[in-house]
Amino acid sequence: MFPPSIQKLIEALAKLPGVGKKTAQHYAYFLMRSHRGLARDLAEALKAIDNGITLCRQCQMLCDGALCGICSSAKRDQRIICVVEQIFDLEAIEKSGDYHGVYHVLHGRIAPLDEMGVTDLKIKELMLRAEKLVMDGNPLEIILATNPSNEGEATAIYIQRMLKELPINITRIATGIPVGADLEYADGVTLSRAMKGRQHYE
Repeated sequence: MFPPSIQKLIEALAKLPGVGKKTAQHYAYFLMRSHRGLARDLAEALKAIDNGITLCRQCQMLCDGALCGICSSAKRDQRIICVVEQIFDLEAIEKSGDYHGVYHVLHGRIAPLDEMGVTDLKIKELMLRAEKLVMDGNPLEIILATNPSNEGEATAIYIQRMLKELPINITRIATGIPVGADLEYADGVTLSRAMKGRQHYE
């Protein structure tokens, strides 16, 4: 039987995605056995998150202040907003190095089976943001970059319908055959999207 303090740590670690009770026990033992410095670093980092991390008031990205680094950058085009489901999607787009607009993080997608509805997402914040930019006379493009899943498509369609009354250019990211894949293994939906999203060959 573990001491109450260790048991509490195990229970907390077991709540992490992909971590079961046995793995949580191994992590707790690892931290206590020979990595007290790492345990202290983790404790300080978690305390800093609890005390200082908030959501960017503009894009809903995690940040240390009122605005994240992307929204506060003079090098980013504030008239182009890429809407993504999660922060990890934002990071993936940033790694491409080809996008120079700003973002809006929904923190999920419409997924009734996961008990995620419209009010659980940051869609209202997106609407208010878009309306303000339009009122200020700014031309605006909103790129719907939700994942090409049924839930992601439903979320994109919902947002498009909510924004259609505003003078906004609404676009959807192209989806199709990934680099390195063979056509013979692609499903019908993927091939259909690839054909619809075809571009001029230069």
